[in-house]
Amino acid sequence: METEKTKAAWPEGYGRRVLMQVDSTLSEAARIAPGLAGPEWILALSQTSARGRRGREWSMPAGNFAATLVLPLAEPPGRAALRSFVVSLALRDAFVAVTGREDVFALKWPNDVLLRGGKVAGILLETMSSGGHFGHLAIGVGVNLAAAPEPSDVEVGAARPVALASELGARISPEDFLAQLALAYARYEHQFVTYGFAPIRTAWLAGAARLGETITARTTRDTFVGTFTDVDEDGQLVLETPKGRISIPAGDVYF
Repeated sequence: METEKTKAAWPEGYGRRVLMQVDSTLSEAARIAPGLAGPEWILALSQTSARGRRGREWSMPAGNFAATLVLPLAEPPGRAALRSFVVSLALRDAFVAVTGREDVFALKWPNDVLLRGGKVAGILLETMSSGGHFGHLAIGVGVNLAAAPEPSDVEVGAARPVALASELGARISPEDFLAQLALAYARYEHQFVTYGFAPIRTAWLAGAARLGETITARTTRDTFVGTFTDVDEDGQLVLETPKGRISIPAGDVYF
């Protein structure tokens, strides 16, 4: 249930709606976007057709967090996509705020947050256009607050799913977690709009998982193994491989 603390702690200028059940918060975002004048958070306590990256099914046990932020934007899709780093930082700050722990969380390129090496949160960005013009960005966020999906529900080789409650004993309602996330996001969004990607990139790299270590990156066509050395000014993963330095704009990372 919503608490008085949740009602009071909310960033100015951001709308908020809580749904008992919906097919997907990303689908709801697409439905309401044309009528929005400003950014809006959509929280669902239950989803019937949730989805993850590349159309993968997203498992949502009861008590977990599923929300989408709809942002009206008038900027190139490439810049808009850098919001994945913005929301990753906001998620980390929200986790630290509710657990008091910072050392156990890490950021995994391009769209995950790890807790003790397991996946506790995932992010999915979708652009929405109207009349042939890019007009809104939907940032979908899923968090294992209460329970983690079964390992068999995730892709082979992917990070094991973990939950905040079982790993750290921290229990928080989706509504209260949304308040923490929305406040943190508003701070980083202001920084991004004001100062650009550089400070966001620096902060993200400071919390990055496996920086300086050998990782595997897979795109839709190729697999690369190399040392994770950087994320460039366009948000691309930078690897040093036996064949030289490469930059990967999109893909999945495996440890």
